[in-house]
Amino acid sequence: MTKILELCNITKRFPGVLANDNVCLDIEEGEIHALLGENGAGKSTLMNCLCGLYQPQEGEFHLSGEKVEIASTADSVALGIGMIHQHFMLVPQLTVAENVASNLRSRDKVLVNLNRVREEIIKLSKETQLQVDPDAYIWQLSVGVQQRVEIIRALMAGAKILILDEPTAVLTPQEVVELFDILDGLHKSGKTIIFISHKLDEAMKISDRITVLRDGRVVDSVNTSDTNTSELARMMVGREVLFRVSKGDVKCGDPVLEVKNLKSMDTRGLPALRDVTLHVCHGEILGVAGVDGNGQLELAEVIAGLHPAASGHVFMSGKEMTNCSPRDIRRSGFGYIPAERRKVGAVLEFSIEDNLVLATYDSAPYSKNGWLKRKEIGAHAEDRINSFDVRTPSKEAMAGDLSGGNLQKVVLARELSLEPPVLLCAQPTRGLDVGAIEYVHNRILEQRERNAAILLISTELDEVLTLSDRIAVLYQGRIMGIIDNEDVDIEQLGLMMAGTLDLNAEAERGV
Repeated sequence: MTKILELCNITKRFPGVLANDNVCLDIEEGEIHALLGENGAGKSTLMNCLCGLYQPQEGEFHLSGEKVEIASTADSVALGIGMIHQHFMLVPQLTVAENVASNLRSRDKVLVNLNRVREEIIKLSKETQLQVDPDAYIWQLSVGVQQRVEIIRALMAGAKILILDEPTAVLTPQEVVELFDILDGLHKSGKTIIFISHKLDEAMKISDRITVLRDGRVVDSVNTSDTNTSELARMMVGREVLFRVSKGDVKCGDPVLEVKNLKSMDTRGLPALRDVTLHVCHGEILGVAGVDGNGQLELAEVIAGLHPAASGHVFMSGKEMTNCSPRDIRRSGFGYIPAERRKVGAVLEFSIEDNLVLATYDSAPYSKNGWLKRKEIGAHAEDRINSFDVRTPSKEAMAGDLSGGNLQKVVLARELSLEPPVLLCAQPTRGLDVGAIEYVHNRILEQRERNAAILLISTELDEVLTLSDRIAVLYQGRIMGIIDNEDVDIEQLGLMMAGTLDLNAEAERGV
C-alpha cells in the first residue's frame, strides 16, 4: 500500500516533560491504524501536533510524499485531516445541518447554502451508513448519532484522514457495533483512519495495523493479524498483564448501603435521578452500567453528600444519611473514589503526601494535640506511592503536577487504605493503563473479600462485567433493571443502556 502520511522524528517538549521523543510513524492510504499506549504515553500529544493544536520542537510531517507545514488547525483541515474528539464540538441548540454549515463557513470564510448542505448530508448518509436527519437538533440525538454528525462534519470539510480519539468511550454496545460498521465502510471507500484507544480488543477487531507508544516513544508497529492482546499489553506496559481477575464466590451479607426512591435535580434544575432504588450488601459489588451523563454523577454525589436529594432516602448500616454533610458521611464508614479527581478527589495545590491523609490528618498516627506529625505522614506517603506505583519525582510534589492517571492512583491509594465498610467507586480506572487497571481491579476485589459493600459506577462495560456480582442499568436517571452478573445477556444490557428495554416497568406490568 502507498504511504499517505509520515510523521518523521516528531519531538514535543513541555516544561519538565518530554511528551514525544523522536516519534516516527507512517500511515498507509486506506488503512485503519490503531494507536495504543498507556496514560501519558504521548498519543494525544502526537495527534494534537498533527492537527495543528501543538507545534513540535523537532520533526516533519509528510503527506503523500511531500513535506507539509501544519501551523494551525486550519492547516490540517486544508490538508484533509479531520479529528473526532472524545468530547464533541457540537452546538446542542443548532440543527445537524447548521452545525455542519458552521464548520464549512469557518473553513471557507463565506456563507454557505443551508439547503445544499442538507442535500449533501442526506447523500453522504446514504453512501456511508451515517444515517442522520439534517433537520434534527443536536440535543435531540443520542450520543452515537451525535458522533455520526461529527464524522459527517469532518468528511464534508474534505477530510481524507480521520482521527478518532477514544470513540467508543461514550457508546452502548450496539452503538459500538454500528460505529465499527461505519468505519469499515469508510475504510473500504478509501478513507484512512487513525483509531486512538486503550481497549485492546477493539483495536484488534477494527484495525489493519497497530502502533504502540510508551513513555513518548514508539515501541513497535505491527500488523494486527500478527499480534494479540497479551503481546500488545506487554508492549504498552513493559510486563505481562493478566486480563482476568480471580473473583471468589460472593458471600453476600445484610444490606449496608440502601438507596430508596431517590430523586434529585441537576445543576440546571432538571430531573437527574428519578425514583432510584437499590441496595448493596456486605461482601458484594453492585455495578451501575450506563452511558455517561445518565445520572451517574448525581447518584454518586448524593450518596457522598456533595449534591442534595430532592426526596428519597440514603441509609448506611441502617442509619439515615440523606443530605448529611460529607464529613459526617465519611465518618460513618464511607469511602469515595470520585469520577472528577481534579475537582473533587484531590487538592491540587497540596503535596502528594498531604493528599494521602486528607481524610485522616486529624487523627493518630498523623497528628497529636493539633500538630501534624510529618515523619509519619511522609512514611505513609512513601508506602502508598510504592504500593500504587505513583510515578512522581517525590512525595513533596504538588498533586496538580501529576498526570491524570497518577493523580487517580493517589486518590485510590488514600481511599482503599481506609478499608471502609461502604466503598463507592466512580470511574476508578479512568485514565489508567492496562497494568494499573489490573492492579486496581484486584485491590477492589480485596475490599470485597474483606466484606465491604461496594457500589461501582463505571461507563466501561467490561469493567462492570468483570467486577460486579449484580448489575444495575441507569438510563436518564432511572434504574432500568438489576440483574445477576451470571444471568447477563450483552444484547439485553445494551438495550437497557439505550433506554429501549425497562425490566422494572415490565415487572410492574407482570410481563
